[in-house]
Amino acid sequence: MAYAACLSQKTGQRYQLPSEAQWEYAARAGTRTARPWGEDDGYDQACAHANVADVSHARKFNGGEMLVQSHSCNDGYATTSPVARFTPNAIGLYDMVGNAWQWTADCANDNYQGAPADGSAWASGDCNRGVMRGGSWESGFHQARSASRLRTVAAAPQDLDDAGFRLVRLSAP
Repeated sequence: MAYAACLSQKTGQRYQLPSEAQWEYAARAGTRTARPWGEDDGYDQACAHANVADVSHARKFNGGEMLVQSHSCNDGYATTSPVARFTPNAIGLYDMVGNAWQWTADCANDNYQGAPADGSAWASGDCNRGVMRGGSWESGFHQARSASRLRTVAAAPQDLDDAGFRLVRLSAP
């Protein structure tokens, strides 16, 4: 949030973290499937579209042993990958699923009951925790999907090696 405020001041444009609703809309890119690339369970197609827990990850962290939830493909990266190494989604956004969990502006809530209907960030609930979306390089098929969400607290940078953020530029008022 501090980075968004600084960038807004420096550029004269308005930036903010996306709400969960904005993030999921952008990640889905018009699809109704679990993943922007389709209904595939994520085992085979994931590595063309996302940096996820896969063969590369298993070699580095598990002595080559695949975890049950790992993808059976090889994306070539055991940890974070450079931006835009994978196929973009249908609206041209890269790395919406996998690579790094992405912070949203919402306070943590257990479900969507009572969430804002207009797509804005949820400013009530457990505001000591936030919500990250989309999974990371450590995510198996159950987390590497558009609806994946993680309620967590901001921690020391060394504890967030699989977290990041992207910003939304707002239109002029």
